[in-house]
Amino acid sequence: MSGVTAAQQSAIEEPPDTGARPEPERDRLTALGGLAALSLDAMASVAYGPESIVLVLAAAGSYGLGFTLPVTVAIAVLLAVLVASYRQVIAAFPDGGGSYAVAKAHLGRRTALTAAASLVIDYILNVAVSVTAGVAALTSAFPALYDQRVWLCLGVLALVTAVNLRGIAESARWFMAPTAVFVLSILAIVVVGLFRDGPVSTEAAAGHASALAGNATAVGALLLLKAFAAGCSALTGVEAVANAVPSFRTPRAKRAQHTEVALGALLGVMLIGLAVLIGRFQLQPVEGVTVLAQLADASLGHGFGFYVVQFATVVLLGLAANTSFGGLPVLMRLLARDNHLPHVFALRADHQVHRHGVLFLALVSAALLVGSGGDVNRLVPLFAIGVFVGFTICQVGMVRHWYREQGSGWRGKALLNGCGALLTGVAAVVVTGTKFTEGAWGICLALPLLVLLFELVHRSYARIGTRLELGRIPGPVTRQRSLVVVPVHAITRLTRDALSAAVSLGDEVLAVTVVHTVPDAEDRESAEALRRDWELWHPGVPLLEIPDAHRRIGRPLVGFVNELGSEHAYDRITVLIPEVEPTRLWERALQNQRGAVIDRALRRHTDAVVCRLRLRM
Repeated sequence: MSGVTAAQQSAIEEPPDTGARPEPERDRLTALGGLAALSLDAMASVAYGPESIVLVLAAAGSYGLGFTLPVTVAIAVLLAVLVASYRQVIAAFPDGGGSYAVAKAHLGRRTALTAAASLVIDYILNVAVSVTAGVAALTSAFPALYDQRVWLCLGVLALVTAVNLRGIAESARWFMAPTAVFVLSILAIVVVGLFRDGPVSTEAAAGHASALAGNATAVGALLLLKAFAAGCSALTGVEAVANAVPSFRTPRAKRAQHTEVALGALLGVMLIGLAVLIGRFQLQPVEGVTVLAQLADASLGHGFGFYVVQFATVVLLGLAANTSFGGLPVLMRLLARDNHLPHVFALRADHQVHRHGVLFLALVSAALLVGSGGDVNRLVPLFAIGVFVGFTICQVGMVRHWYREQGSGWRGKALLNGCGALLTGVAAVVVTGTKFTEGAWGICLALPLLVLLFELVHRSYARIGTRLELGRIPGPVTRQRSLVVVPVHAITRLTRDALSAAVSLGDEVLAVTVVHTVPDAEDRESAEALRRDWELWHPGVPLLEIPDAHRRIGRPLVGFVNELGSEHAYDRITVLIPEVEPTRLWERALQNQRGAVIDRALRRHTDAVVCRLRLRM
């Protein structure tokens, strides 16, 4: 970034002003709306978080499954630490950004970009995991749909994208009811199940092969660490509220804090309650049926209650991707503001939607859904890595924050964040090491590549700022001698309008046409007709013929313009290309594309200013 002054940096950091009015409060989130719009990922993770623990512990047989509750309690403790930490992050960084904002303030730009890259990966994978997990819940209830899971995933993604293009507050209203139904369903499973002596029904798992190891009895520390790391996928989405604080109504920080606490309390109760029931009913993982489906079957029976839970799980998991659609566009806006992404990601459309961020997320997520074949188990391990990297960076940054601030009780707060950093750091190392050959290498590769991309974009903006002399007072305005070149091939109304515009723009105007040095009879007749009609018309602008032996259009004009530039007779050369603008889309196919060919050649190979004058038919 050499050569860019502080004033230049400040000037270029701001994306173009769209002229948008201040965001109305009705387009912002309430605390309850934030719980619905931004907490879906964390809420829905109870559908695959406990299952991830059970699948790992199943390697130690029935004895290993007995550790489901202790591992879940450890995760709940970490959840409490994270909620307390992000509550402080919200207060300290009310402009949003989460771990990116914390790292940028306290750990340096490179660390901040690493945090941002991990968040980007987290948000993208969250969409893919949520959608595939939702479809897995659907196929658990209706096995006949299993072969259509990829198309089902893409359909759900299209629905969520369409809703988010309407605006985050609008989507919050849409998602409030499914969130309430899902939470009440899970709580009903827990409460009713606690009064059962045994499972009411096992019909959902009947006929499916067990995934339980038969002879294993030992449970080692590594297995418990793997189960802890796998189960921590249930903590995804805890940071989303802190990333999207600007989306809340005033007072933003207070509302976001209330949402964060409510999210942590509900998530903790659901995780521990389901873990208790797994041990109480002695459930085993089976192929093709989710653990949550088995719990609903065991607690409520294989009837109306079972299908209500499955339907609520399908809907919420499908819509849990809304957390990413609420958080990633805001993060991309911050990155664009800091010149690490193109400024187009900072633009907002109607309803205060960062449309380009929403569409980017949808396209990349669709590619992941197709690539994974709609299999959630191929995505969840990758999901956890980016989450833990972001968690760890944020916790370390907050420790640095308390040390620098040293306000009231700063040692206790720093100790809390330090414990969180240690726990999430261990989880990140464990899940990366155990899943490296199963796809984790891709995340390890994507992280530095994203950081490199951010750096390249930043350097490009720095070079642009230097060339434009942003932040400096320019020299005096002087009159420049200019020449306007107008390519013509016939005399029409379009030619007249182009020459009229040209004489208004420049000191001198020159019309040019390309003629073939080895013409056939038709070419010779056309050239002579143009020359004769030009003399009869006498527009007051000379017509110059540029010879070419290869029947080209762009290359001869490039040579002519570059020759004029080498003579330095003009301070500026402008090429004005007249074109017809069709009123109907299908009429574009009728055009000869002559203007596009000339425009492309001149922009690539000359320093001339190229203007395209369009005449609407």
